[in-house]
Amino acid sequence: MTTRSLTPVKSGNFETFSWFFMRVSALLLIFLVVFHLLYMHIVIRVENITFRTIVDRWSGPLGWFWSLYDITMLFLALLHGANGARWVIDDYIRRPAWNTTLKVVLYLFVFIMLIIGIQTILRFQAGVM
Repeated sequence: MTTRSLTPVKSGNFETFSWFFMRVSALLLIFLVVFHLLYMHIVIRVENITFRTIVDRWSGPLGWFWSLYDITMLFLALLHGANGARWVIDDYIRRPAWNTTLKVVLYLFVFIMLIIGIQTILRFQAGVM
């Protein structure tokens, strides 16, 4: 007599890519976030950070660079976190209906946060205030 798990069998290619993505994104995020913290807290100084500082950063001559930098950090952080949350959901939520429901909520949340973040960054780069 054999027992069957309630969680679906995972495809090898996606899970391999997912595992690899977690390692690469973590490494990239370390450098992106450390540089971000050093630049914002040491170069600009915390006491000088205002709304105008951020607007000037995104709409100035290097606005394209800072926008791309921040969008990259946003994408990697949200996708890295969502992938980890997906693993936790798969590990602990055994009922297929709950598993799928929680993943849909997670993916919807990530999508909304990406849209809000990208819209915010690009709106200031275009000079719309």
